[in-house]
Amino acid sequence: MNGSHTKKDFSVEEITEQLVQHVQSQNLPEFYKLVKELHPYDLSLIYKKFPEEERNRFLLLFKPDALADLAENLKLHEQIQLFERLGPERTLEVMQQMDKSDLIRFMHDIPAKRREELLSDMNLDHSAIIRSVLNYPPETAGRIMTDRYRTLLAHETAKEALRQSQGTMHISASSYLYVTDNEGKLVGVVSYRSLALADDKTKVEELMTRRVIYATVDMDQEEAAQLLQRYEFMALPVVDENHRLCGIIQMDDVIDIIMHEASEDLAKMGGGGKDIDFDTKPLVAVKRRLPWLILLLLIGLISGSIVDFFEDTLNQVVALAFFMPMIAGMTGNTGTQSLAVVVRGLIGRKLDKSTVLALIGREIKVGTMIGLVCGILITVIAYFWQGDWLLGAIIGVSLFFTLVIGTLTGTCIPLLLSRFKVDPAVASGPLITTLNDILSLFIYFGIATRFLGALM
Repeated sequence: MNGSHTKKDFSVEEITEQLVQHVQSQNLPEFYKLVKELHPYDLSLIYKKFPEEERNRFLLLFKPDALADLAENLKLHEQIQLFERLGPERTLEVMQQMDKSDLIRFMHDIPAKRREELLSDMNLDHSAIIRSVLNYPPETAGRIMTDRYRTLLAHETAKEALRQSQGTMHISASSYLYVTDNEGKLVGVVSYRSLALADDKTKVEELMTRRVIYATVDMDQEEAAQLLQRYEFMALPVVDENHRLCGIIQMDDVIDIIMHEASEDLAKMGGGGKDIDFDTKPLVAVKRRLPWLILLLLIGLISGSIVDFFEDTLNQVVALAFFMPMIAGMTGNTGTQSLAVVVRGLIGRKLDKSTVLALIGREIKVGTMIGLVCGILITVIAYFWQGDWLLGAIIGVSLFFTLVIGTLTGTCIPLLLSRFKVDPAVASGPLITTLNDILSLFIYFGIATRFLGALM
């Protein structure tokens, strides 16, 4: 192997091995030749695989802007370790090169005392921007916006606007520029392409679109992300209560939000907690999972109490026990399906009364149709298995009612939680399943007891 190969010829492990050899032999020309072709994400993987005793020498070979790109691709605890290795002075140099949205996320997650120390040591302009953004509530548009945008004035000519935009690396031919008045209020948006094709003396206000889709600084980040997705923009302007332009939300930030919120909701729906991942320590994971599981355990005891209450019915018709797991499982499954539909529909969306009633009405119809099909199917199966039409009918009717109720439970619980400003994802699959177990067993044994005389 030699440095003449491009990175696409090798795996990350092989590139890491080559870079280690170049560092140890101090073959810097080949080191930089290989590093030059690496994406920052690949570089972050290589950094994590680099031998512990060589990492400091590895980091010394990079300028602050390259280290900033590296830091942006690391997790919080990895960023903290990186900055500890770099020392106070280089850490500040790197932080001032980082994308502000990434830096703000880091600042939000570290202890307040350490955050204040870092901000105090930064230059005033940089720290002022960070402090102003940190003043916005977490998970709002204000927290995730960036200052990487270009503004124009409505009275400027196309030629003047283009001259201002030259040298701005993040502006491409497909980019949009935001038009403000003298007070910084957002009044329009214009594409870079329109400016480039326009006559030099044409005013920006003649080219701009006055109806601008925007987010407010206090808008929930999920709602802002949904807005950007809906209109298929590459960026979305963010304004304050006075309609002054404060920043923009970029598509890459939205992708991060969608992935974060999806994994968070999945964790909540599984009852595991939103902050557990591959790197979470066992004791921390136990502390976050155990309270939820203990609650479900206590609720689950009610199911046992129901079986105990109907013990005489079960003793007299033992065949009823064969269908208990099916009744409880099917009810839990349909409830979880409805829960998933509602939670996904509630992301970044405010529901009015008519929408809620329409949703509940639709789910009743869905539950009824599913219940009819499954009820008839299990009635036939139970008859051929046990040779008793009445037993089959009881099981079929029980399954019908439990599926309808299970569907309603999975629909109404997250809607109620949303109504009371509680994250609907906490109405997790385990909770819905446990509640539906209780309801399904009560209905099943209640109907069986009512017709016990005929079954004997």
